[in-house]
Amino acid sequence: MKKKNVRETAMDLLETIEKNQSYSNLLLNNFINKNQICSKDTGLLTELTYGTLQRRMSLDFFLKPFLKGNKKVESWVVQLLRLTLYQMIYLDKIPDRAAIFEAVEIAKNRGHKGISGMVNGILRNIQRSGLPSLETIEDPIERLSIETSHPYWLVKRWADQLGYEKTKEMCELNLTAPLQTARVNLTRTTVEECIRLLEEDGYQIEQSPVIPEAIKCYRGNLAHSQIFKDGLITIQDESSMLAAYALGISENERILDACAAPGGKSTHIAEKLSNTGQVISLDLHDHKVKLIQENATRLKLSNITATPLDSRKVQEHFEQASFDRILMDAPCSGLGVMRRKPDMKYTKKEEDIFQLAAVQKNLLNAVSPLLKKGGNLVYSTCTVDVEENQHVVEAFLNENDEFEGDLSMKERMPKAIRPLVNGFQLQILPQHIGSDGFYIACLRKKVK
Repeated sequence: MKKKNVRETAMDLLETIEKNQSYSNLLLNNFINKNQICSKDTGLLTELTYGTLQRRMSLDFFLKPFLKGNKKVESWVVQLLRLTLYQMIYLDKIPDRAAIFEAVEIAKNRGHKGISGMVNGILRNIQRSGLPSLETIEDPIERLSIETSHPYWLVKRWADQLGYEKTKEMCELNLTAPLQTARVNLTRTTVEECIRLLEEDGYQIEQSPVIPEAIKCYRGNLAHSQIFKDGLITIQDESSMLAAYALGISENERILDACAAPGGKSTHIAEKLSNTGQVISLDLHDHKVKLIQENATRLKLSNITATPLDSRKVQEHFEQASFDRILMDAPCSGLGVMRRKPDMKYTKKEEDIFQLAAVQKNLLNAVSPLLKKGGNLVYSTCTVDVEENQHVVEAFLNENDEFEGDLSMKERMPKAIRPLVNGFQLQILPQHIGSDGFYIACLRKKVK
């Protein structure tokens, strides 16, 4: 059987993602191994797959007038046209003629002469005629939606909540690739030593200007580094690291991480405890609990106990007022991590947000009795929607008068973050520090 090249592999990958609503980040490695893509081509495959996904609505807008008159076009042909047009518009290093030639060859191999002729005709026509103008779209929300390939309902929702300019900035940033960041395990090494070891191995690294124990990686994959294998770093987004800061941890405390997998926040809490005290890390699924345990072992953290448990049932397993601090990093829509999972834009629905908000409220109500008086309950999500964030917290405080917002959270945050804190709440948008979108609220159980 003839081995598929990078472009045909990307086409198949895009087809599988759309048909099965599968996550691109999970499928990509599978396709690289299955099709034996060599290391020098994996970068191109990633660029083609993620780029085409990121720009899908724009590409369809550009293709629409050129598809008129063609009867039902097979889905793989649509993927091939999107993929090729992405290269023609957004990738400077690939000449149009090369992109079109590859597309026609794939169409010949996959289909028949009629399909390859149609593909050639459409792409040559676009090359001659140029792209239709987005300026013909009069509604500014619809234009931004098509221009940045975000569903109309989502752009409208964000514009109502954040204003048009912030929404535009966020949508545009969502089209860019995220930078890999990691947290240095300060129980075992220093940031300076980590940077030195990585640079010796050819990585391009700098210390984060935002989070003292974080590093940014500009060249290389930190997951393949020796210091990752040795447990000196954890790959984690900078905004996610702020949850442990919000807790205000002191040594020898007992802390609950109620929705903990894969363990990034649990291990950060354990490190801030200087390997003292106890972190109880819960997750619904056994295989995810195993991930937490593996991370704790790799980092040589002995103060984490990971258990499979539905956090809505915690009161059946733990005594009331038995934890000094609780982190509820709730399951959410994930609208803050679209740069990492671009296909998410097309599968989420507005009703999902309201269903998740109900789950989030139930989780907060379930864990809150386990907190000691004077202790902190931190609620966090990786989304940017008020329904899952501010509204959930407001509803909880209205129903639980023994809790109040902890205004001292601001003092515990890194200096660069403090201007973004609003009372006891923090909403990070991707454009604020170049991170994932993330929300944190710190609530305190009253002493009296």
